[in-house]
Amino acid sequence: MSDPQADPQADRQPERLHRISVVTPVYKGERTLPDLAVEMTALLGEQTSQDGHRWVLTEWLLVHDNGPDASADTIAALAQEHDFVRPIWLSRNFGQHPATLAGMASSSGDWIITLDEDGQHDPADIGRFLDVAIAENAQLVYAEPTNEPPHGVLRNVASKGAKWVFASFLAGGAVQTFQSYRLVLGELGRSVAAYAGAGVYLDVALGWVVDRISHVDVELREEGGRPSGYSLRRLLSHFWRLVLSSGTRGLRLVSGLGVAFGLSGILFALYLVISSSLGRHTPEGWTSNMVVVLLSTGAILFSLGVIAEYIGVAVGMAMGKPPYLIISDPGNGPLGRRPGSR
Repeated sequence: MSDPQADPQADRQPERLHRISVVTPVYKGERTLPDLAVEMTALLGEQTSQDGHRWVLTEWLLVHDNGPDASADTIAALAQEHDFVRPIWLSRNFGQHPATLAGMASSSGDWIITLDEDGQHDPADIGRFLDVAIAENAQLVYAEPTNEPPHGVLRNVASKGAKWVFASFLAGGAVQTFQSYRLVLGELGRSVAAYAGAGVYLDVALGWVVDRISHVDVELREEGGRPSGYSLRRLLSHFWRLVLSSGTRGLRLVSGLGVAFGLSGILFALYLVISSSLGRHTPEGWTSNMVVVLLSTGAILFSLGVIAEYIGVAVGMAMGKPPYLIISDPGNGPLGRRPGSR
């Protein structure tokens, strides 16, 4: 009989089998979903990542967002052909982020992967997401494209500009760089889907509760030859939702601007008093008008900023921003260790 102490592998726990749910919001997927289904089917059965982590694709949730094509028939056909395909039917078109939240709420895996319907996200990269999450103890992992997205130049520039504005002025410590190809702990994803209110931007909602975020390099592919589902109006609406979901950080700039105007008025008044005492002449009435304009403008802007703070509290409650979120012991979860442990 062998001595367990003599075998260093005897006390080691077997590698956890990570169950992964894939969520795909579908708006114009009639032409692209069949090819994507072939790639997803190739991932059925137990898989092993490059770093040796075992995982299995348990379900593929196709959320029908009532697009203009025959995506519904394609989803129904795939569900009949494959047991792992789970259709989620929405009553009307709600948009990409609400559709993604609906899929996350309906998932059951240890991890949730969200990927687009158009084929630009390669499902073969899923194992790499898992490796980064476990190696860096990250609750959320975003794709970091190594190439330009397969869109027009104008859309790519506008997208980069919008994300720069968000990261520079609106993020406030939340998620600053994001992509629709992401991996998130299933428990956190389902919790976000449960409390997120109407109009919330998904990545902002994730940033409310996720503590550790990482990125993995991926190469984006072409979109399968179908036209984009985003018109200029929809893209502007998407960006505006991002701005409104970001809280009052942007409006605090208004308060800061008001303080700057007020201080400028005071300093300018002092300057004019000193100038007058030194015998310099200024047009009659101009001095008082300028001081009044600067001080009143500063007071108005500062007041607007204060009002915006109160509105921001109400908006945060309406969007479902939680004061806390209780999770299970991370040491017993998919990451396998607690924050700060080795």
